[in-house]
Amino acid sequence: MNLKDKLEPLLLKVQKPARYIGGELHSVVKDPAAVDFRIALCFPDTDEIGMSHLGHKILYDIINADEHCWAERAYAPWIDFEKLMRENDIPLYGLESLSPMAEFDVMGFSLQYELSYTNVLNMIDLAGFDPRREFRGEDAPLIIAGGPCAVNPEPLADFIDLFQIGEGEEMMMEMIELYRAHKKKGYKKADFLREAAQIPGIYVPSLYDVEYKEDGTIASVTPKDGAPEKVVKRIVQDMSSAKYPETFIVPYIETVHDRAVLEVMRGCIRGCRFCQAGFIYRPMRAKDPDVLCRQGKSLCESTGYDEMSLSSLSTSDHPQVEELLDRMIDYTNEQKISLSLPSLRVDNFSESLLENISNIRKSGLTIAPEAGNHRMRDVINKNVDEQEIFDTCRIAFEGGYTSVKLYFMSSLPTETVEDVLDIGRLAQKIVEMYFSLEKRPRKMVNVSISVAVFVPKCFTPFQWVGQDTFEMVEEKQKALVDSIRSRKISVAWHDVHTSVLEGVFARGDRKLGAALYNAWKNGCTFDSWTETFCYDKWVKAIADAGLTMEFYASRTRDLDEILPWDMIDVGVSKEFLKREWEKAQCAETTRNCREQCANCGAAKLMTCKKGAVCFE
Repeated sequence: MNLKDKLEPLLLKVQKPARYIGGELHSVVKDPAAVDFRIALCFPDTDEIGMSHLGHKILYDIINADEHCWAERAYAPWIDFEKLMRENDIPLYGLESLSPMAEFDVMGFSLQYELSYTNVLNMIDLAGFDPRREFRGEDAPLIIAGGPCAVNPEPLADFIDLFQIGEGEEMMMEMIELYRAHKKKGYKKADFLREAAQIPGIYVPSLYDVEYKEDGTIASVTPKDGAPEKVVKRIVQDMSSAKYPETFIVPYIETVHDRAVLEVMRGCIRGCRFCQAGFIYRPMRAKDPDVLCRQGKSLCESTGYDEMSLSSLSTSDHPQVEELLDRMIDYTNEQKISLSLPSLRVDNFSESLLENISNIRKSGLTIAPEAGNHRMRDVINKNVDEQEIFDTCRIAFEGGYTSVKLYFMSSLPTETVEDVLDIGRLAQKIVEMYFSLEKRPRKMVNVSISVAVFVPKCFTPFQWVGQDTFEMVEEKQKALVDSIRSRKISVAWHDVHTSVLEGVFARGDRKLGAALYNAWKNGCTFDSWTETFCYDKWVKAIADAGLTMEFYASRTRDLDEILPWDMIDVGVSKEFLKREWEKAQCAETTRNCREQCANCGAAKLMTCKKGAVCFE
């Protein structure tokens, strides 16, 4: 019985069977006999989340454009289907061909979130292979990983053969070319990995020996077999000429971002000290409006989507955002396509920008003050004052908006309970300002507050900071909730348990591999999902590995300590991050990259001037 025949009777027994069948519009099907390289692009979460990931769409398009290569998709099956797969001996398979992973050369994982790591192990196991790389033989696919979490690869070092650090468009194809050459002459994994380590941006954990001190900190990291001392991230130099999909796979079921997504730029000029993405994606590189308009039109016409989203870390910082919106709106209005513009900054929000947004949609406005008072915003280098927040809300209210969502972070470095109470006070001032306006909608205003628990991340100025303990976070949560008296203000708070576990793995070392393996063996998967997350299992898994959460999450590191990710170079120098940490403790700000270069080091990555802020 082939795999298709085994699947069909099982699909009616699970939620959302369309997750597991493939065959969607624009999916790529090739003859396996006509290609000499096959890769499964694996996303360690459900179909509707993985299908929304732009990086997967880009790599899928680039790899499949090569006639010798075939990229398929694989997502983590939900627990109901996983149970049936194990009961019926169905291995993890590629959606396009329904082929088991044993027929693929490579399984490539996208690491977007630390709490997806157990799903990585589970998918390798479902494929029929040992998650631990030292126990996998030559018959197993090469297991690789990339994405933002790969900048600290060490917690997964026991499981992944090769990490791609940085942007993968060019690096992936260079690795594939090398793999195909080794395959033709007789593939041996160890030989391939030694040579792959010479490709800029590739980190092979087996080629680095890590020694520890008695206190658990790292004593040394030693490369061997010719591996580089520092692995420098890869970037796409010119975004306007970079290959971008002309179409997307159109899913059968509704996905998280069920729309055409247009990437307008990469990187950010702002330097918010808590934001890992703002540092690891430097320098900022923008696409030309002509290119964006052509790509957006192609995506909408080929997919039939009636909604398009402009994607970046800070869309309103695009150097030609007004021109871009003018041109995009002419097209989307004519075609009755909804255009969404996330990632707006309050310090460059204007009447003309609002007019463009109002032509797009009249829904709630979302802004991110991040902290409740000026001192804390200076600590994190937000470079936004209270008046700019009020001005943004006023422009929006006078333009017809009645709902404002405010994003904040709590448990930031130097934060006190009084600082947290200022979050509620700021929200109350916005409510009062709404009712003070003569020109406003005659509807009830709603201000919703969403508060995330701060998680220190590597390659940020806060990478040395100890995270708040459970007790400290809960005290601040209770204080804020108790301070809200108005029914016009609502508060939502991120779960403290998942935030602390995220903090453990965000700055963890390779010793955490034992804890990760323990947790997976004890049934932990889908740890980012409330209904499946089990904190008690994680406590036991970490303790059984002889480790503590406090060592990784709440311990403040010395500035001269060897950090687990020190063999990785994302362009931003450690000296720059130290300067920023010192300024944060004094609540001193740094101007954005467009106003004044802060000598972060990212300019060394650039050889092309087009669209790059480092050369302005």
